[in-house]
Amino acid sequence: MDFDVFNGDADGILALHQLRLHEPKSGARLITGIKRDIKLLEKIQHVKNSDITVLDISHDTNRDAVRQLLQQKNRITYIDHHFAGTLPGSTLLRAHINPSPNTCTALIVDDLLNGKYRAWAVAAAFGDNLHDSAVKAAEELSLKQTQVEALRELGELLNYNGYGAEVSDLHFSPESLFQRLQPYNDPFVFIAESKDLAILRQAFTDDMRLALTQPEMQSGTQQANNRVYCFPDAPWARRIAGVFSNLRAREKTDAAHALIVANSDSTLRISVRAPLADKKNADTLCLQFPTGGGRSAAAGINQLPANMLKLFIDKFHSTFSPQV
Repeated sequence: MDFDVFNGDADGILALHQLRLHEPKSGARLITGIKRDIKLLEKIQHVKNSDITVLDISHDTNRDAVRQLLQQKNRITYIDHHFAGTLPGSTLLRAHINPSPNTCTALIVDDLLNGKYRAWAVAAAFGDNLHDSAVKAAEELSLKQTQVEALRELGELLNYNGYGAEVSDLHFSPESLFQRLQPYNDPFVFIAESKDLAILRQAFTDDMRLALTQPEMQSGTQQANNRVYCFPDAPWARRIAGVFSNLRAREKTDAAHALIVANSDSTLRISVRAPLADKKNADTLCLQFPTGGGRSAAAGINQLPANMLKLFIDKFHSTFSPQV
């Protein structure tokens, strides 16, 4: 059996969609989850002698599972844009990993396929808050501005749907969204016909309305333009966290942003965006804390102990302090 393992956000879904338009595998088993469910290869550690495609999850986080799967004679194609660490020297592994802060997994797939389904990659790049990269990729398609905006909204809505503490927080499971996309070669036909997209559009509007009423968190240690927000333990807060963080980051490109969302177990879920003018160190910051990870431009912590919040905020400001 073949396995398609992918992140449940816009980048993971649309990276796989491009691959399967190019090389259909209708019998492949889908392995995915909420955006921050990234140790996905642990779910198939028993698999042997299979073809496994992995998209948009960190190799560094899945290192032990990759090693075991290779030992069990699985053939792995790994495409990603997160920090990978040292890769195994196995002929069974084909890796296409580029941790540049200006690319995403769907753009890497777009390059591998020579731009064959580029409009989908443009949507994914918008969803990953890579607006400059998305616009650049769209230039060769000679799109109207209204079409570029439609791809932006598509990417942002698919990305919005990936955020939550569990799948029940989401409006649609990532598997079902991918399956709904599968019949469509043309994203503009999907946008015109999809009733699911209309549901996401209205839900996004409602959640963002609530998010925009939340004040900036004031702190005596606050420096320069850095901004910190705090949301309550509520499904809407978990769903909108990523898109809200991206929105604030675009408002002030020279500022770092942190969003703190209360978890039901009294821990805290953190989203960090490095300044868009200098996309680095978000992952370095978050990896210093339990359950932290991500990439240089955007990272997070799944379950920060509440007693570590002050330490996190201090390190956040020192990491993104003004350069003298």
